[in-house]
Amino acid sequence: MQLKLIRHLWGLDEPWETLFPKIVAAGFTGIETGAPPPDQRSRFLDLLAANGLELVLGTFTHGATVPEHLDDFRRQLEIAASYNPLLIGCHGGRDAWSWSQCEQFFEGALEAERAAGVPVAHETHRGRPLYNPWATRDLLAAFPDLKVCADLSHWVVVAERLVDDDIDIIRRVAERTIHIHARVGYEEGPQVPDPRAPEYARHLEAHERWWDIIWHAQAQRGMQVSTLTPEFGPPMYLHTLPYTNVPVADLWDICNWQARRQADRFARRQA
Repeated sequence: MQLKLIRHLWGLDEPWETLFPKIVAAGFTGIETGAPPPDQRSRFLDLLAANGLELVLGTFTHGATVPEHLDDFRRQLEIAASYNPLLIGCHGGRDAWSWSQCEQFFEGALEAERAAGVPVAHETHRGRPLYNPWATRDLLAAFPDLKVCADLSHWVVVAERLVDDDIDIIRRVAERTIHIHARVGYEEGPQVPDPRAPEYARHLEAHERWWDIIWHAQAQRGMQVSTLTPEFGPPMYLHTLPYTNVPVADLWDICNWQARRQADRFARRQA
């Protein structure tokens, strides 16, 4: 199995013309972002091709009702599929929905995905139906075709603990994970101030245990490629010094460090 490192454009404001070569030089083979404005589509695709970068495209549904979220998902899915991405990420639905509302959403979303012919990874994200381990466990059982983007940092802050006490749920999620967001969360937030700091070593090690479970499950089901985005975010995800808004760490360095660390760990597993 091959690991592809994907760099999210979140927090990066530099023009694509200079940014994309830097991303390639840092060892990434693809980028992750939402669809650009329609008038930037050709420029975006040309620069991806010129730099040999692949694409993970994000979608984000909004609305007051399930039908509104589904309509938004179908619209964004059609646009995203036209970019021929490796996969499509989805922040879809709402955490406040009842079970029947979640069923209605995922029935419609999976039907749209089958029609589009591009794999969709529904993210384990706060504010969405997969925001906690137990809701996710039940939805995966109800929808055998539901695939996941595992961002387990969200579960840590929602549960206010490292979720090793529910490791069976991690294993179930691993069986459906097609994309990893390798951010490290802690009990009080979805992003530690700096994953390199020794005071957060146990949080990093816990997330790495979970990613190891995912990689094992992916290999067991014959996946040829695993994709990983070190999705640390800018302020206010990234902590800042009070009164100054000065970040306590460098976002570019953190993401590159995490990418290299996980690539090295993955290579040792393959050896």
